Amino acid sequence: MDGGAARRIAELCILNEGDLVVEVGPGTGTLTKALIEARARVLAVEIDSDLVAVLRGRTDLREASIVQADALAFDFQTAANGAPWCAGGNLPYNIATPLILRWIESPSPPQRIVATVQREVADRLLAAPGTPAYGSLTVAVRFMMRARRAFALGPQAFHPRPKIDSTVVVMDRREQPAVAVRDRAFFLKVVRAAFAYRRKTLANSLTLALGIERARTQLILSRLGYDSEIRGEKLDLDAFGALADALA
Repeated sequence: MDGGAARRIAELCILNEGDLVVEVGPGTGTLTKALIEARARVLAVEIDSDLVAVLRGRTDLREASIVQADALAFDFQTAANGAPWCAGGNLPYNIATPLILRWIESPSPPQRIVATVQREVADRLLAAPGTPAYGSLTVAVRFMMRARRAFALGPQAFHPRPKIDSTVVVMDRREQPAVAVRDRAFFLKVVRAAFAYRRKTLANSLTLALGIERARTQLILSRLGYDSEIRGEKLDLDAFGALADALA
């Protein structure tokens, strides 16, 4: 990542001077350096031992804590120790979705997530109901966070150049979830199940994924004013909240 892009991302990560920023996938440390210069308290999590050695060998990164770990298994809650924190980084495609979900579904989610992701992932994070990119990731993120597209990054912003376009997405934690639900865990189960079989109706998908009787879901959908044969991608966040509460 080039220095200009790193500085822009660092500015987005800083809520208050001295706040903790947990950077995932620091690579050779371009964003890490920009975060230090922006006066963040930086914890960089890198899985590659060779890159960890490079990061620890840079004298200009001495103020950062460099940890060798798998971000999908790392204990972010203990690292934050109850303090407000921001999660960020250039997230590899294969971990972007599970990592973002892990962050937002944790007991103490980050105050902000600033993620550089492939453009297709950004589209899924910000999609509207009824569009091909809309799915369980969209609904789960919208439930807990306010998401926006900050800026695009072309291949020229990275070395070596990738064959994809990237987008920086900012997600700010809501003080309360976007909809009030009786059981948050069950709500998220319903959302995931609704998109588990995208070619099937919502009622059929919930039957296959959760064992909920098809007729019961159809009856509830009708009572809520929806077509009993509707597919999950047609429901917005409020509709999923009402459906989950009725099924709970």
